[in-house]
Amino acid sequence: MADADPKQRFAADTAEPIDVVKPRRRWLRPVLLTAVPLVIALVAGYFWLTSGQFVSTDNAYVQQDKVSVSADVAGRIVEVAVKENQPVKAGDLLFRIDPEPYRIAVQQADAAIANAQVSVATLQSSYRGKDADIEAARDQVTAAREDFDRQTALMRQGFTTRARLQQAEHGLQQAKAGLANALAAADEARAKLTTGAAVPGVSPAIAAARVQREKALLDLTRTSVFAPTSGTVSQSDRLQVGQMMITGLPAVSIVSGKGAWIEANFKETDLNAMRVGQPATISFDAYDGLKLKGHVQSIGAGTGSEFSVLPAQNATGNWVKVTQRVPVRIAIDEASPRQLIAGLSAKVSIDVRPHGKR
Repeated sequence: MADADPKQRFAADTAEPIDVVKPRRRWLRPVLLTAVPLVIALVAGYFWLTSGQFVSTDNAYVQQDKVSVSADVAGRIVEVAVKENQPVKAGDLLFRIDPEPYRIAVQQADAAIANAQVSVATLQSSYRGKDADIEAARDQVTAAREDFDRQTALMRQGFTTRARLQQAEHGLQQAKAGLANALAAADEARAKLTTGAAVPGVSPAIAAARVQREKALLDLTRTSVFAPTSGTVSQSDRLQVGQMMITGLPAVSIVSGKGAWIEANFKETDLNAMRVGQPATISFDAYDGLKLKGHVQSIGAGTGSEFSVLPAQNATGNWVKVTQRVPVRIAIDEASPRQLIAGLSAKVSIDVRPHGKR
């Protein structure tokens, strides 16, 4: 070895190391060739078995009863007793309208009652005076008749003139007319004192004045606006002290904290197997992991487009068919551990399998 060529030894010492080829895993390929088709078959089988058994939509929202509170009387707001998102109970004061104009209306109604009572007393006194007028008119008729009879007898005997007889006849006619007027006046006074069947025993004038007072008292009580139901106050920024309140204009809203439900807008193609009472699962975008049980409570009587402000007009020739959405009401069957806020987005999945296959 010592006699070897030095160039050959140098070449052998400076040569790069050769990589050792590791043995291949020959078992991996058969496993992949078997496992991948098996997984694909299992997934396809799952979708095939479950297809048509569930329908779902993410076009769903939490709904709650909302009451728009408005004032029954107009006036200036003098007190606001609630704030935004404040919980209230039924009967709690929301706001108050200036009551002074309505107190004055009550006083005016009291004066109207007193005026009607005075008028009725005057009519009663006048009616009693009519009896005396009738008696006086009858006496005049009696006297005029006696004078006429006397003048008629004297005329036959030739002891009076025809002019005097005609004067007596005219006096008798005037006396009869006076009696008729007295009787008519008495009937008129009696009619003014008559009470109707609607308010027997009470003068219509007094009854009308009393109704006016009741209306004034009702308006006075309505100057204080109370919560009609329990819930959470919303949109209270429209209540400002000094602002004029208009009758019937929504002033504040109360969102009920009970009775939440889901309004899910399903495609019309999902309704074939859907029935009232089918179980549903509800999840919420706001609360990750929260799922609640529910059931189909009712299916809408019309699509959403039918109840829109401007329904689609499909009579023209450029009509393009669009899959319609039908609102389906989903009742929530269990209490939620988180607050359900009106308008929250939700996802609903309905089990449409026949009852016996669930």
